[in-house]
Amino acid sequence: MVSTEAIASGTGAKAIRRALLSVTDKTGLVEFAQSLAGFGVELISTGGTAKALREAGLAVKDISELTGFPEMLDGRVKTLHPRVHGGLLYIRGNAEHEAAVAAHGILPIDMVVVNLYAFEKTAAKPGAAFGHLIENIDIGGPSMVRSAAKNFEDVAIVTRVADYPALAEELKANGGALSRATRWRLAKQAFALTAAYDSAIANTLEKIAEAPAPVAPVEFDDASLPSTLRVNLPLAQALRYGENPHQRAALYADGSGLGIAGARQLQGKELSFNNLVDLDACWDLVQEFPSGGSDPACVVIIKHTNPCGAATGAAILEAYKKALECDPVSAFGSVIGINREVDGAAAEEIAKLFVEAIAAPAFSAAARERFAAKKNLRLVVVKAAPARPVVKHVSGGLLVQDADTGRVTEPELKVVTKRQPTAEEMRSLLFAWRVCKHVKSNAIVYARDGQTLGVGAGQMSRVDAARFGAMKATLTLKDCVAASDAFFPFPDGLEAVASAGATAVIQPGGSVRDEEVVAAADKLGLAMVFTGMRHFRH
Repeated sequence: MVSTEAIASGTGAKAIRRALLSVTDKTGLVEFAQSLAGFGVELISTGGTAKALREAGLAVKDISELTGFPEMLDGRVKTLHPRVHGGLLYIRGNAEHEAAVAAHGILPIDMVVVNLYAFEKTAAKPGAAFGHLIENIDIGGPSMVRSAAKNFEDVAIVTRVADYPALAEELKANGGALSRATRWRLAKQAFALTAAYDSAIANTLEKIAEAPAPVAPVEFDDASLPSTLRVNLPLAQALRYGENPHQRAALYADGSGLGIAGARQLQGKELSFNNLVDLDACWDLVQEFPSGGSDPACVVIIKHTNPCGAATGAAILEAYKKALECDPVSAFGSVIGINREVDGAAAEEIAKLFVEAIAAPAFSAAARERFAAKKNLRLVVVKAAPARPVVKHVSGGLLVQDADTGRVTEPELKVVTKRQPTAEEMRSLLFAWRVCKHVKSNAIVYARDGQTLGVGAGQMSRVDAARFGAMKATLTLKDCVAASDAFFPFPDGLEAVASAGATAVIQPGGSVRDEEVVAAADKLGLAMVFTGMRHFRH
């Protein structure tokens, strides 16, 4: 095996004399082409790219002039030609290759500047016609990318707009040449691009059960899991370490700018692996509470992926104070999620607590000014991302499941006890159920009036979870409600929440001993509702 160090060693600079440019995204194209032309590089181009370069006053040779064939078949065939791929793939200095290209009049191409048809953007457009989707599968582009990347010893393949400025600077410093190390770096990027591109096509087409007529809108079947799991995510950030200092770690992101992986950090230290994990748990929970119109503010405080406090209020300040009351000791060194723009009043209060990070859709100028004094505090602006399958590693493979997006509304609940919940209890039950979904199993959540009071998380028995949640409570549990993420297998767990002070309970139901548990609830004078849905979180 050839080592990376061996590939990248030595300068091996080679001059760029002829470049082929064919791009969909024309950002920065003219400026980069002008820098190439400044070193006497002959520019060859196709279609719209050639038009853009000519309009900028650059001399351009059409691809048809190079190949001796016109662009044909509605542009499907233009670069798929021996005079293109021969010019890319022949090994300079190889006598047999040199003789072959000379015999057939093939000219060397030293650089290819390509970006591909925006297939994923086309697929994401509602109502896109099937034929339009298929036409946006690039063939010539990936072929040139792979040819140029394979022959990186002699050819530079440029696939990222972001690389233009640095390459222009290197060309300037080297008199129109690029080093071997640069060509190798560009080649690796190029193969990663084509791998991701093919995966995107395969993943998209797999969701189409039958190929419709070309003009028919594409209908995707998102109900089934893929027969082959393909993951291609570029490195977004190298992290200092993982969960512990002896573990290496990095963040890979899809580039959408959505969710925690795409969050924009406004201030503070670099986000750690554990910060990102906690922020993701935090953001998932706060998304259970909409933030539009008359919806209440919601604040959640997370420690080791479990909520140690969650609350709603008319304003963020009120919600934060209520959330903090649940467990102020555990809140030290936590991360906080907020479902609306953070204002100055809330920032003033939150700044009194040592917090690792805060995630919110926005921060007001007053909030940023107040938080600026806490230089290590990480502020991240997050845009909601669509729910995606959850992936977990097991030895030898991966487990994949749908995201738990299940929710219940009051009409869907089944009252199973003689006593009906009061209107106030019902509001508290629904709140507690939303929070309980995000607590590690076995989970019990005590709540009242949009405020968690005690959280029993990750216990080996449901009875212990009930007792632990009550033990953690710093506020009275008298006349509270309790939520259980899964059914009570025996009456003992229900009896534990009743003895703690709960008057109403929400749970999935479905135990073979449901009748015993319901009878126990009636005996205790509790109101109890079944959701018919459980929320295990391992």
